[in-house]
Amino acid sequence: MIPLEMSNQSFVTKFIFLGFSNHSNLQGWFFLLFLVIYLTTLLGNMLIIMATRVSPALHTPMYFFLSNLSFLDICYTSTTIPVLLVDFFHKKKAISHEGCLSQIFFLVTSAGTEGTLLAAMAYDHCVATCRPPQYPVFMSVKVCVGLVTGSWLCGLVTSVTHTVLATTLTLCGPHQISHFLCDIPRLLKLSCSDTSVNESALHVASATMGLSPCLFTAGSYTLIMATILGIPSAQGRRKAFSTCASHLTVVVVFYGTANFNYDRPREGYSLDTDTLVSVLFCVATPMLNPIIHSLRSKEVQSALRKLAGGCASLCMIKV
Repeated sequence: MIPLEMSNQSFVTKFIFLGFSNHSNLQGWFFLLFLVIYLTTLLGNMLIIMATRVSPALHTPMYFFLSNLSFLDICYTSTTIPVLLVDFFHKKKAISHEGCLSQIFFLVTSAGTEGTLLAAMAYDHCVATCRPPQYPVFMSVKVCVGLVTGSWLCGLVTSVTHTVLATTLTLCGPHQISHFLCDIPRLLKLSCSDTSVNESALHVASATMGLSPCLFTAGSYTLIMATILGIPSAQGRRKAFSTCASHLTVVVVFYGTANFNYDRPREGYSLDTDTLVSVLFCVATPMLNPIIHSLRSKEVQSALRKLAGGCASLCMIKV
């Protein structure tokens, strides 16, 4: 006799997403909404990357980190939204077991890398504000490349760990995921095997990849605020604060939506509420990042105008 759990596991070929299933009459509108969001995210982040490449004024550590953040946001949304757009045309929104594991891998990589990268950007702002004479030494090209590489490695190690552990799960039940994407906590709910190792890995990852970068970022901004408040002139304080306002806004949006998405109680919330919260974290945040930075940074605005002017001139020449 084959145990029921093993029998169920051997036939797991796909999962059914329940996100947005309560509104079958709005699928077309949802498709248009998320298509606009996806295209806006791609366009905004690609413009940031191009602007930082073509404008010499943006060849600084801060914008080096920003271009990497934009690339990361493109990867993040491309992991979820294209699948979601296709699902809007199907009555049953399904994903294969392998596809689910792949989505988990890229999602965890992106989320883990972004948290660490935001902490690296906070360090950059802290050094620029609190130790301006030593800035060229503390934020050399070698240091910047090391911080970005380390951010990606942290995300990859965390992702590989969770994905490998997810492959060991014995899955049972209806194979329905109350979401529009795959993630570790919901996959654990479908397991009928021991998940203690997976849960321990989640707690360790939450402390190392979630709480630690958040505390480091908070500590950096505590030092920044203390330094800004010590500047004698009001104009100097405004100028110093404006240099880090965009990043601080992105940090608040990222950690605010992440904490509400993962740290709130699962019970007592409807499927629509869970879906909305996840949309804010997984979809809206990558779209807002380039908008926030372009609205707050005169250097980015100037580079984007020059880029638009160059494209317009090129089009005129071709015509």
